[in-house]
Amino acid sequence: MFQKLKPHIFTVGEQTYRNVKSLMEPVNQSIVVSGESGAGKTWTSRCLMKFYAVVATSPTSWESHKIAERIEQRILNSNPVMEAFGNACTLRNDNSSRFGKFIQLQLNRAQQMTGATVQTYLLEKTRVACQASSERNFHIFYQICKGASTDERLQWHLPEGAAFSWLPNPERTLEEDCFEVTREAMLHLGIDTPTQNNIFQVLAGLLHLGNVRFADSEDEAQPCQLRGDATCSIRTSALLLQLPEDPLLDTLRIRTIRAGRQQQVFRKPCSRAECDTRRDCLAKLVYARLFDWLVSVINSSICADPDSWTTFIGLLDVYGFESFPNNSLEQLCINYANEKLQQHFVAHYLRAQQEEYAVEGLEWSFVTYQDNQTCLDLIEGSPISICSLINEECRLNRPSSAAQLQTRIESALAGSPCLGHNKLSREPSFIVVHYAGPVQYHTAGLVEKNKDPVPPELTSLLQQSQDPLLKVMFPADPEEKAQEEPSGQSRAPVLTVVSKFKASLEQLLQVLHGTTPHYIRCIKPNSQGQAHTFLQEEVLSQLEACGLVETIHISAAGFPIRIPHRNFMERYELLRRLRAPTSSGPRSLPPAEGRSEWSPCTEAAALQPLLQDILHTLPALTQAAAILGDPAEATPAPVHCGRTKVFMTDSMLELLEHGRAQVLEQCARRIQGSWRRHWHRKQERQRRAAVLIQAATRSWFARRHVRRLHAAATVIKRAWRKWRIGMAFLASKELDGVEEKHLSQVPLPTGSFLLPQTQTSLLAAIIRLWPLGLVLANAAAGVRGFQRKLVVWACLQLRMGSPSSYTVQTAQEHAGVTSIRALPQGSVKFHCRKSPLPYADICPEPSPYSVTGFNQILLERHSLGHR
Repeated sequence: MFQKLKPHIFTVGEQTYRNVKSLMEPVNQSIVVSGESGAGKTWTSRCLMKFYAVVATSPTSWESHKIAERIEQRILNSNPVMEAFGNACTLRNDNSSRFGKFIQLQLNRAQQMTGATVQTYLLEKTRVACQASSERNFHIFYQICKGASTDERLQWHLPEGAAFSWLPNPERTLEEDCFEVTREAMLHLGIDTPTQNNIFQVLAGLLHLGNVRFADSEDEAQPCQLRGDATCSIRTSALLLQLPEDPLLDTLRIRTIRAGRQQQVFRKPCSRAECDTRRDCLAKLVYARLFDWLVSVINSSICADPDSWTTFIGLLDVYGFESFPNNSLEQLCINYANEKLQQHFVAHYLRAQQEEYAVEGLEWSFVTYQDNQTCLDLIEGSPISICSLINEECRLNRPSSAAQLQTRIESALAGSPCLGHNKLSREPSFIVVHYAGPVQYHTAGLVEKNKDPVPPELTSLLQQSQDPLLKVMFPADPEEKAQEEPSGQSRAPVLTVVSKFKASLEQLLQVLHGTTPHYIRCIKPNSQGQAHTFLQEEVLSQLEACGLVETIHISAAGFPIRIPHRNFMERYELLRRLRAPTSSGPRSLPPAEGRSEWSPCTEAAALQPLLQDILHTLPALTQAAAILGDPAEATPAPVHCGRTKVFMTDSMLELLEHGRAQVLEQCARRIQGSWRRHWHRKQERQRRAAVLIQAATRSWFARRHVRRLHAAATVIKRAWRKWRIGMAFLASKELDGVEEKHLSQVPLPTGSFLLPQTQTSLLAAIIRLWPLGLVLANAAAGVRGFQRKLVVWACLQLRMGSPSSYTVQTAQEHAGVTSIRALPQGSVKFHCRKSPLPYADICPEPSPYSVTGFNQILLERHSLGHR
């Protein structure tokens, strides 16, 4: 079981996926990955996405398999692109996320992943133009400078060894500096090669824009002059961005002011600091629009149709808690987001659990825990807080003073225990005591960053670009331009960075409140990034700051599993099959359609007997676990039935799930047994029917065959008889054609003698049966001498004449062949007719003892006797 495994991110991922499949309210799940910067949040989110891409894609056909592979590949390819454009190397982490993202993995009714969406929060766009010491810009800038080919370098004007002021520490090589991986991932997301080259060309233009330097003007009425080789840089930047060079330079050095009722336009040269600010603002504006465009392209590539998915699993990867030597508005917003998520954790796991135990009537002794609500009131409270004071400074039409802002914050929020002051600091600042520790924020530039001003002339300049990508990001819309320049009286309040971030954070928390949250705390073992090195003090401080110590206490003493009565009954009612049927008969749930008419008390009273029946099956389940040899599961775990929910531990939930699976297995076996019995009976009936059909068919074939044989035999017999009669007729005509005469008319030769009466009768029979006479004439014993010749003579029906006309040769003294020949008289006729019998016309091989003759009548080999 997964509960017996060591803590692992895949265990949490499997639990969320099981909750989605079990359809327990709320069905939607969310995983909040939190921790300090460099603790491994981005890597954890990447592993979870790979896990769900494999587990939640189980195609049933080849076509769905290809679709699942495409979705999985695109979701996984969104990571390298977003990390290249949104991550950077900081003091604490080589791959620090400089934006927050909430990835929504969309599942259909079969719990298969059909798509995803990405929502981003607060990109640190100031990093494009300003990097702290020992830190780097976004990864994508280093990738194009190190991975571009020779032709691409010529196209993007990035020669070998070129120095860019916005590209610090270029000699450092990181694992993330892999240009080919980013390009391949963009190709899988549907961004073709020409569009990629267009993106990298714009980024190269921003790098050249960073090399533009201005010198102080001696005359305030004259614009600042370019310093050094800035002229070449501004020309190259205008070429890459496809902007007109002179308007670009004028926009950076001259400010346009509209004043009066007639909205008269005045052009005022900017100071060197203002020129640098406008240059940085142009770069940040282009990069922010480019990042938002990439996110929209990724969403259009991996997002599924709204009708194709029903549930989702959310992965929240936000920036970790940060504390640098110089902290500004970015760190304030990042730590504010971490405070909100920590409050969500406290409200869900600590405070809400204990309050729910008291409401449900469970006996519970409250555990004290660290609540960060006070710190949140200091940052976002009403009516006065740090955010409200910063926004108020932005609305005032006056130059911002860092010292004045510090004074206002300290005087207005002096009573908050989470606000501190560093008296030794030379720069105006204030200290906020967060749940993870105190952080000092400098007030210099805080208001300007919150305003995030974008001069209208910069937007108008970018709308004049001939670059296809910039045309998409900065469309020339007259309506939008009219909205950006309203009249002075109807001017809407400026939407500050803090206000936008606070609104997006509230929207995120609403989504999290509608899901079942799961938390993954990433702990950094040491600050130096060394492997297999755990510093006890740092690890313990992170555990205490995250509130994990109090969580362990409450979870060990409480009941993390809380299921409403009706949901519990709908899922575990089948456990009543494990008990013997009672005399009262089976009981079922009250009708669902009348659920709205039932009051909570009435419904609870109706469900109590059913709940007790289910809970009475727990001893049987415990004994079954003991028989299986698991003493941990055999120990009875407490289960409490509250007013509206059933409270239990993880081990008890596992026991109930095991019992439910056992009942389902029994039912499945019964269904399978019944189906197999029905199938075997059906097969037996079909087999018997097949045997009867085969027997009848064989009988019919046999009778038909016999009839055919009888018909063939009849035809053969008829043909044989016809042939035999014909052959007999031909034989009778071919022998001689002499008329048969009586024996008395045959003249006897000279010297003959009268035959006895017995011999006369014998000769009469022989004459009538001449074939028999031939046989007798050639027999070894019988008539002899003249009588023998007479018999042969009569049998052959020879004409009466002189004996000299016939030659009868016999060889009785020795064994041999007897030949009786008749001298030819007249013509000899031959009649040949083909026999209807098969093989009747085929002559067999002659015998070595055969003798042939022209008028041969009878041939027979035998041993002749004496006369």
